[in-house]
Amino acid sequence: MEKCENYVEIEKNLDGKGLRIGIVMSRFNIDVCEGLLSACACTLQKHGVADGDVVLATVPGALEIPLVLKKMAASGKFDALVALGAVIRGETYHFELVANESGSAVTRVTLDSGIPIANGILTTEDDDQALARMSEKGSDAALVAIEMANLLKRL
Repeated sequence: MEKCENYVEIEKNLDGKGLRIGIVMSRFNIDVCEGLLSACACTLQKHGVADGDVVLATVPGALEIPLVLKKMAASGKFDALVALGAVIRGETYHFELVANESGSAVTRVTLDSGIPIANGILTTEDDDQALARMSEKGSDAALVAIEMANLLKRL
C-alpha cells in the first residue's frame, strides 16, 4: 500500500440524512417483494433517510421496473433509486428472459441517467432461496443507494 499513501481517498459514507430515494417494487411474487421492501425501508431509516424523502412506486413485474426507474431518474427529484423484485425460476425459458432483460435494462437506465440505482431484483431457483435472501438483499440495496448517492455528490 505504500504506493497509495498519497492518494486522495473518498471514504464510504452511509449517512442518509437529506437524501431523496425512489423505490420501484414489483408486485409479482409479492410476499418476497414486500420482504425486500421491509428490509430496505428499515435500513434506509436506520441510516437517516427520512420517510418523507422516500417515494415508492409499484409495478406489475420485473420487466416494468426499468421504465419507472427511467421516469424517476429523469425527474431530477432523487439522489438514488432502488429496484426491488423477485424473479423465481419456473419450468420455462421465461425466467432467463426476465432475469436478463430486467438486469440489463436497470444497468442501462443507471448509465444513461447518471443516477445510481441499487439493483435489488432477486433471481433465484425457488421460493425458499428467495425467502432466505430477501432481507439481506433489501438491506444491501438500501446501503448501495446511500453509498453511491454520497459518492457521486463528492465526485
